[in-house]
Amino acid sequence: MSVSTQSRSHSDFPSDFRGAVLRPTDDGYDAARALYQGRAADHGPALIARCADEEDVATAMRYACAHGIPVAVRSGGHGSDGYAMPGGALVVDLSAMRTVTVDPETRVVRAQPGVTLGEMDAAAQRHGLAVPAGTVSSTGVAGLTLGGGIGYLMRRYGATVDNLLGCDVITVDGRKVRADPAENPDLFWALRGGGGNFGVVTSLEYRAHPVGPEVVAGQLIFPLDQAADVLGKLSAHLATAPRELGLLVAIAPAPPLPMLPREVHGKPVLILVVVYTGEPAAAPAVVGPLAAAGRPLADLVGTTTWVRANSMLDAVAPYGMRMNLRGGYLPALSADAVDVLLEYVATLPSKPGDIYSINLSFMGGAISEDRDEDSMAFSREGAAWLWEAICKWDVPGRDAEYDAWATALTEAMRPHALTNGYANLSDDLGEEWRRGVHGSEAKHRRLRAVKAAWDPQNLLRFNKNIAPEATG
Repeated sequence: MSVSTQSRSHSDFPSDFRGAVLRPTDDGYDAARALYQGRAADHGPALIARCADEEDVATAMRYACAHGIPVAVRSGGHGSDGYAMPGGALVVDLSAMRTVTVDPETRVVRAQPGVTLGEMDAAAQRHGLAVPAGTVSSTGVAGLTLGGGIGYLMRRYGATVDNLLGCDVITVDGRKVRADPAENPDLFWALRGGGGNFGVVTSLEYRAHPVGPEVVAGQLIFPLDQAADVLGKLSAHLATAPRELGLLVAIAPAPPLPMLPREVHGKPVLILVVVYTGEPAAAPAVVGPLAAAGRPLADLVGTTTWVRANSMLDAVAPYGMRMNLRGGYLPALSADAVDVLLEYVATLPSKPGDIYSINLSFMGGAISEDRDEDSMAFSREGAAWLWEAICKWDVPGRDAEYDAWATALTEAMRPHALTNGYANLSDDLGEEWRRGVHGSEAKHRRLRAVKAAWDPQNLLRFNKNIAPEATG
């Protein structure tokens, strides 16, 4: 029987744990529990075990397993749900484990779970390589990977999980195992998209690809009154776009740039975030039609480095703000879906200092065409676009109005969206959503069976949880 974490002080936590052990009265506790999701700071964990190495992870998990204590796992701390630091919980903190190595001959990148995307990008770019991953450099590689991993390289090289070669895992009972196509293949299948439900991943190996160092990237900014027309023209152009083109569309406040009219500063505009990683000479033929879809207020696309291109969104992704995040897959960028998004932009409860963005990520190419849907837990079947709405604010009293807005938008988008989705880019929407987000019912049953084999007590439950398969 599990013991409630709320009733434990963990005074018996193992003395041979070598990393820092932080309780609410300790110096450094508040800094250690800071997450991307500011709402997580409302309630602190009972104990944070900041692991120095794999043996520390095993020590903490053996302790938790012996006492039936559920465990929260923190790596990069970028999850929108704030599951990494639940109130009263025992937290296994992997953020200090941040070694990354690159073998330029084999193009294999090995990263510990505390590594951020910016750190992995910097290490790989020393050799002209990159691992397909996300779009904000402060994101942790582990959480991003275990949920799937999408970004500007997904059309060219696939999702992050498509390039995951293997993982080292500490099981809930403290054993170290390997998960790859040959060793524990069912566990490897589940880890690629099923999140942190099955064990504590302490190392990830990726296949990297030649990218940069120079790419063509930047933003095309259009007035909002052109949004419907520009978005209506995109699908025709993108139908023949090369895989080297990555595109994220954002409806967001205009930045206070000198080349933009002062009257649009802070007002919603349409932004095409373009990243082209092919031959620079071919870029004008690819990017030009995007600019010609309307009359842009600014064309900020030019030659830059991959590292700079892949951190363009950092400015709108600060840690510590209160936030919510909703999203899903679209089978097409229909006019009706665009109308819903534009309607809800107009009703946003935003105030000065808030940050919001309604995004559309263009899929297709490698992420859609080069993998069988059943080859891993991560789903992408039928997805042409991913829609995402992210809102950030600072005042706790405004949580309810933002949550009500996000819930209404999600319901309004439901007729236009698929039932499968990308779990990382949405807050947890409940049991029915979790049953469908990985695709078919057969995949959900398989995930439950793997969970039952590797975590039958559901100790790893502070996540988008997959319950163990029912028995008896």
